[in-house]
Amino acid sequence: MSDAVTTRFSGALASVPGGLVLDGGMSNQLEAAGHDLSDELWSARLLAERPEAVVEAHLAYFEAGADVAVTASYQATFEGFARRGIGEGRAAGLMALSVELAREAARRARARGVERELYVAASAGPYGAMLADGAEYRGRYGLGVDELERFHRPRLEALASAGPDVLALETVPDADEARALLRAVRGLGVPAWLSYTVDGGRTRAGQPLEDAFALAADAEEIVAVGVNCCAPGDVAAAVATAVRVTGKPVVVYPNSGEAWDAAARGWTGGSAFDPGAVTAWREAGARLVGGCCRVGPDAIAAVARASRS
Repeated sequence: MSDAVTTRFSGALASVPGGLVLDGGMSNQLEAAGHDLSDELWSARLLAERPEAVVEAHLAYFEAGADVAVTASYQATFEGFARRGIGEGRAAGLMALSVELAREAARRARARGVERELYVAASAGPYGAMLADGAEYRGRYGLGVDELERFHRPRLEALASAGPDVLALETVPDADEARALLRAVRGLGVPAWLSYTVDGGRTRAGQPLEDAFALAADAEEIVAVGVNCCAPGDVAAAVATAVRVTGKPVVVYPNSGEAWDAAARGWTGGSAFDPGAVTAWREAGARLVGGCCRVGPDAIAAVARASRS
C-alpha cells in the first residue's frame, strides 16, 4: 500500500477535528441541473457525454462544505459500457476520468477560496448496480465469491491507477460480495472503505451486520467500515456495531429516507435525513459522514456545520 496516499487520507481520519465530511448524492445533483439519468449507466453516462456537468456537481458539494468527493463511477463497469458499444480501453479511460473530474473540481474549489484539504474517493458500486434492476438492494446474485472477485478486480485496477485518495467499496448488499471485494482490493496500493447497504441490523441479503463487519476487521487495506444508501434511522446502531466489531473508523452516508422503486426508476416517500443526528453519529465513532441518494448540497452544508461546531 502506498505510504504517501495512506498517510494523507488515514491521517486525516485520525486527526481532523470532527472527522471528514463526505458529499451527497451525485445523481440528484445532476438531475437538479437538468440532466436525464434514466438509462442503465445512470450518472456514469455523463462521464462520456457531459464531463463538465460532473465537475460542477462535485464543485457544488465542495463549496457546501464537503471534504471528500465520491466519483461518478458507481455504475461504471466494463460490462455496462460494453452494452453501449464502449470498448475496454475507452471504458478504463472513463473510469480514470471520473477521478480526474473530481480532482478538477477540487482545483476549482481552491481557486474560489476553499482552503480545506480535499480528497477524492473512487466509487466502486456492487455487481447489482451493473445489472441496473435494483439488485444492489437484494444481493444474492447467484454468483460465487470467485466470480464476483473476477468482476470487481479489473475495474478496481482501473480506478486505482488514476490515483484516488481512497476507494469507496460502497452500497454492498451481501457479505459474500464483501468477501470478493476484500480479495479484489488487495495489493492495489490504495486504501479503501467498505460500506454496506442495510435494512435494520442486517445486510440487504439478510446476514447479521456483526458478521458482515467482522470480515473487514483484519483487512489492512480497509481504513473505514460503515453503511450507506440506507435509511437514516439505521445509522446509529450500525455505527455502534462497526466500532465494537472492527475498532476501525466508521463511514456513514444514508439516503434521504425516501425509497427507490426499481420498476418505476424513481423515489417515493418523504425525507427523514436530519443533519442534527450527525453529532450523535460522530460521538458514537463515525469519522466520515455525508449523504447518499437524494441528499443535496444544502443538507451537506448542515452536516459540515454540525461536524465543525
